[in-house]
Amino acid sequence: MIKFAICDDEPFMAEEISRYLSKYMEEKNRTPYCVSSFSNGRLLLESDCDFDLIFLDIQMEHPDGMETAKMLRQRKNRSLLIFVTVMKECVFDAFEVQAYDYFIKPLDYDRFKRTMDRAVKDLEQQAAKHIIIRKSASCQVIPLSQIMYCEVQGRKVYIHQADGNVIDYYDKLDDFQQRVDGRFFRCHRSYLVNLDYIRGCAAGLATLSQGDKVPVSRLRERELSEALLRHMKEREW
Repeated sequence: MIKFAICDDEPFMAEEISRYLSKYMEEKNRTPYCVSSFSNGRLLLESDCDFDLIFLDIQMEHPDGMETAKMLRQRKNRSLLIFVTVMKECVFDAFEVQAYDYFIKPLDYDRFKRTMDRAVKDLEQQAAKHIIIRKSASCQVIPLSQIMYCEVQGRKVYIHQADGNVIDYYDKLDDFQQRVDGRFFRCHRSYLVNLDYIRGCAAGLATLSQGDKVPVSRLRERELSEALLRHMKEREW
């Protein structure tokens, strides 16, 4: 599912972007997707959702769009950012926050469509993410979607896959976590679990679809439940 966010303090502009998005996604028959709207940068920054693409107005009250974008990047947020503004002179500032594109108001649908063609293609390619594991002189490519959970024992990380295979190699779980995306949750000091595979959580254990049970730290049980609920809600769209 592609998750879009619109951050604009002008309701009519947020509605127009939303209409353009709906029109584009229907024309391209691309589903599923969801759209969330925010009237200012503070609300966007407070959101728990990890958006794929954010339409961001520049002229807003503090924090304005550029300040909001900088704070997102400081948090290691990798969302595609598309600025929407009347201020042509700000185009060069957009490079500082790795903006994906820059729309000048009033919006032109043909221009919008061309940018979306590129953006959706890039997002779909990102969705097919994989990780490369190197062992000695060999390497193996593993789709993230096939990883159920990872555990660390000693100096090795063990990757448990949906097909039953387990790959081990020398690494730190902290470093491995930096290489995967938001579907993975650190449920325990020694475990990282793919939320797609969780079927329940009780008594300090997360039960996975294949029957595996993964320990959950007492301090992280609530965070896991909240992350799982958000994840399930997003997949229902």
